[in-house]
Amino acid sequence: MKQNILITGASSGFGLLVATKLHERGYNVIGTSRNPEKYQSLVPFKLLALDIADDNSVKSFSKQLFGEIKQLDVLINNAGFYLSGLAEETTIEQGKQQFETNFWGTIKLTNELLPTFRKQRFGKIITIGSIMGLLNFPNAAYYGASKHALEGYFKALRFELNEFNIKVAMVEPMAFKTNLLSGSVAVAGKIEDYNIYRNKISAFAKNLFENAPEPIPVIDTLIKLVEDKNPKFSHPVGKGASVFLAIQHFAYKTFENSIIKSINKSQK
Repeated sequence: MKQNILITGASSGFGLLVATKLHERGYNVIGTSRNPEKYQSLVPFKLLALDIADDNSVKSFSKQLFGEIKQLDVLINNAGFYLSGLAEETTIEQGKQQFETNFWGTIKLTNELLPTFRKQRFGKIITIGSIMGLLNFPNAAYYGASKHALEGYFKALRFELNEFNIKVAMVEPMAFKTNLLSGSVAVAGKIEDYNIYRNKISAFAKNLFENAPEPIPVIDTLIKLVEDKNPKFSHPVGKGASVFLAIQHFAYKTFENSIIKSINKSQK
């Protein structure tokens, strides 16, 4: 029997790539999109409508999903967006919306599906976080904070679901070529004191994503996690990710100086 895999945010980015690969490998993939009718003809797997930030959408989606399938083997949480902007220039309302989607939306959907996983006594929950959930950079305070929150939540959930044979894992990608930056939401506020720094960080971010590698390692990691019977929790992906994390943890000043140097260098 084919495994049923649910992937949120499957119309673009990591979600689209891994959904397509898993479909090609013979899995029964169901993806989600806020506008499935716009993308269904472009993808080889089924798309269902879901807005994870909308409680009613989450509830109706669950009913539709289990009208299509009788069991769920793997949930890949991928849906979310990137709020780009300096911390002080970001309104609290914008920050709340970032959390409403990236954190609360992911949690609401996961909680909606947990009764099915528990009843089955098996399943796997894989969440695509970010390297910024383990450390953070300027111009992404709320995005990084939302990903930090996911790390904390799923670390606890992993313990709690262990007795039900439900595996929980996180993937934390570095910068890769996706639509993350082009699809980002920029904050509206502008504080004059930050003008020079804002220009520097914008040049740094543009350079980072323009020179980022293709996301093949992320997709390979996700496929391995789907097929691994007992995956570990954390999976940083990207060149130098492990070294980067070690420096940040054991020698924060070195990490901090390297980021400052890279930002200043990017505008020369």
